[in-house]
Amino acid sequence: MPSATKLEKKEAYHQRLCDYLNTYERAFIVGADNVGSKQMSDIRAALRPESIILMGKNTMMKRSIRLYCEETGNDQWAPLLDQLVGNVGLIFTKGDLSQIKSEIAKYKVGAPARVGLVAPNDVTIPAGGTGMDPSQTSFFQALAIATKINKGTIEIVSDVHLIRAGDKVGASEAALLGKLGVKPFKYGLEILKVYDNGSLFEPAVLDITDEDMMATVSAAVSNVAALSLACNYPTLASIPHSVINGYKNVLAIAVETDYSFPLAEKVKAFLADPSAFAVAAAPAATDSAAPAAAAAAAPEPEEEEEEDMGFSLLD
Repeated sequence: MPSATKLEKKEAYHQRLCDYLNTYERAFIVGADNVGSKQMSDIRAALRPESIILMGKNTMMKRSIRLYCEETGNDQWAPLLDQLVGNVGLIFTKGDLSQIKSEIAKYKVGAPARVGLVAPNDVTIPAGGTGMDPSQTSFFQALAIATKINKGTIEIVSDVHLIRAGDKVGASEAALLGKLGVKPFKYGLEILKVYDNGSLFEPAVLDITDEDMMATVSAAVSNVAALSLACNYPTLASIPHSVINGYKNVLAIAVETDYSFPLAEKVKAFLADPSAFAVAAAPAATDSAAPAAAAAAAPEPEEEEEEDMGFSLLD
């Protein structure tokens, strides 16, 4: 049976988590693999006071959330239960989700490649000098990396794709990267899911901008309008196009017959006298050219001649 001290700590943790569930409506589920204590402290300080980071055992977090839902009858936090797997934590926030996500992304630090670690990203060694002496060519030979000796140092002939994302780091790769002084991986809090008022979604949703939304909606409206026009089925999206197409048809009939209406008079006038195009365009061109001509014709001010004051500097 747990001691009284442990029970008190569990009860205090439960109470604190329940207070957060009552206070906040949005949260991030974050992975904390390979995140150091100093790094975590910096992230906590950067997110205050709008956001709070809560870490703990998954069983304790699940228990507290489950009891909270049962006691309050509010199941909006229940979707988090299935997501609390692995080394994860919760970030409760009242701020803008996109801004908080950007702030979290700032605190990623470089880390060396360790043996047996699963690579989170590809690692490529660029061609060029390594600064290593010729006696250490065995590392490159073990990895089948083409090298040459240039000015007493080992030089890599071409770019080498050393590790692929998802592969485990081997002993030779880790040793070589360590000798080259390369820290190929960056670690920080990784946002796994985003919670907002009972909805759970991927963090990529936060990267969608207003321009992306407008482009998607515009494309959808265009498709609806095209389908409606093809089927002769009027919709709000196709009515403007139908009205314009109808106007074009009526205008074409008016041009070919004696029938006319006010909007067609101007078109008929231009077709009857094509020189009207040039006459109408000439005044506009003249008006725009006049200021430029006036500016070009303006004479430069002449320098004033110095008056003879009746004495010399050598007097």
